[in-house]
Amino acid sequence: MEEADDHSGEDHGHHLPAVEDWPKGFGEASWWPFITAIGAAGFYIGASLYVIATQTDLLGIAVGPAVFVASAFLFLAGLYGWVYHAFVAAYWEGDGHGRGLRFAMVLFLGSEVATFGAGFIYYFFVRTGAWENLPELVESGNVLSSLVIVNTIILVISSVTLHYAHIALHKNDRQKFIRLLAATLLLGVVFIGGQALEYYEFIVHEGFTITEGAYGSAFYGLTGLHGLHVSLGAVLLGVVFVRALYGQYDAEHDTSVSTVSMYWHFVDAVWIFLVVVLYAGAIVLG
Repeated sequence: MEEADDHSGEDHGHHLPAVEDWPKGFGEASWWPFITAIGAAGFYIGASLYVIATQTDLLGIAVGPAVFVASAFLFLAGLYGWVYHAFVAAYWEGDGHGRGLRFAMVLFLGSEVATFGAGFIYYFFVRTGAWENLPELVESGNVLSSLVIVNTIILVISSVTLHYAHIALHKNDRQKFIRLLAATLLLGVVFIGGQALEYYEFIVHEGFTITEGAYGSAFYGLTGLHGLHVSLGAVLLGVVFVRALYGQYDAEHDTSVSTVSMYWHFVDAVWIFLVVVLYAGAIVLG
């Protein structure tokens, strides 16, 4: 994924996990994004099947979770192939298309704005209509817990550490770059763990599930979508971190770092908006 360097023509034992020309006649293409998309869609299919199973006798209660777990493996496999194809292989082959990949990330984030926008429009549409039986968790104000506030602070700090890691790379301070990158990755993993803990507290202790009316579906749909994106960002940060340990970045070769930074700052901004609208907004307007 880096600009042209002196690795051209060398065989480092790294090969694309997907064919370079598939389907035939369409030039270089990759089917890994489609595998990843199918896995991501499976998350929502699994959640929907679980909801159906709780309301009817058409499906066993275990079908939805089984589809969800299978989709997770499919998603991770597709993500690995996609990341390797687009990010890692280009470095070893010396491809010089850094600007194109940065622009591609901008376009991708544009599609992500549309994706989250559709979710928020659904939420706003329901709010302006018949809003019935808000969960007790919301009416008591407990939906905006100290865990949510701490998790928000953690994610904001992770954006700061990643920003300064990128600056350190441009100053050729490799040790500081690696330390701050490691801190960002750790904070991201802690955030994911915090969101999992939040789900556990809400579902097990508060009895607040995805079947809890319109708000429940909106809450888990939007926070789950965001959690999926943070998990994706953590995987990308992990790839960047491992490559950083091998010394594959410098001030002139930082395309991966800049594109992953753009993505990470985006999910950070979405979370802040989500907290304001879905957590605090539900209490104020409830």
